[in-house]
Amino acid sequence: MSLAADMSHARTMRAVIFDFFGTLTCAAQRGPAHAAVATRLGCDPTSFAAALDATFAERSVGALGGPLATLATLATRSGAPPPSVRLLHEAYAGRVAALRADVRLRPDAVAVLCALRKRGLRVGVISDCAAELPSIWPELAVAPLVDVRVLSIEQRRHKPDRQMYLAASNGLGVVPADCLYVGDGDSHELSGATAAGMATLRLAADDMSGHLVFSADDWAGPSVRTLTDVLDVVARGTRRSLAAA
Repeated sequence: MSLAADMSHARTMRAVIFDFFGTLTCAAQRGPAHAAVATRLGCDPTSFAAALDATFAERSVGALGGPLATLATLATRSGAPPPSVRLLHEAYAGRVAALRADVRLRPDAVAVLCALRKRGLRVGVISDCAAELPSIWPELAVAPLVDVRVLSIEQRRHKPDRQMYLAASNGLGVVPADCLYVGDGDSHELSGATAAGMATLRLAADDMSGHLVFSADDWAGPSVRTLTDVLDVVARGTRRSLAAA
């Protein structure tokens, strides 16, 4: 079925739900502070980074335990001796600081969310993340503009699990068919949103070639280059507008 045919029963958009990393933020990359955390734990930074990559799915749902237990597992898998509790507390504080340094909102993120709310739309965020994101969430300029956040570490499940999308739509007080989901495509999130019944857009921003990707989506559909372009889609007023995106 063509996208145009799929959108034939048009509905008015009532909510826009965004991915976080690589969508509301610039392409996600690990800065030098992560290597400092590894060194503090007695790990080789390259081995520690490889362990972070290999365990992302587990860490994003808390499968390795709490933040300290997770760091202890990462340290031992990276070849370090079991760290002390004091060292783990220090390392976790370093991990939070490292994420804080890494998170750079896209220049138009705040303006776009404000514009959507001004138009009467609800705003949500669905993100696969480890324990550090909830720690810095209240500090983010987008936080007060988001009506519902659905984080994998809090849901104990990750995208493309259907329940992640339903948790967002339910929290926003709308049905999935009235939602537009916008994401860069990691974690098979676009396929998941489509399967959940949402209209879906890929953010194909210019910086995404450098994005830290764990599980790329093979979804094929409409895309936009900037968050501001999302406003143009919404301005057309219906799901049918995605056929021309």
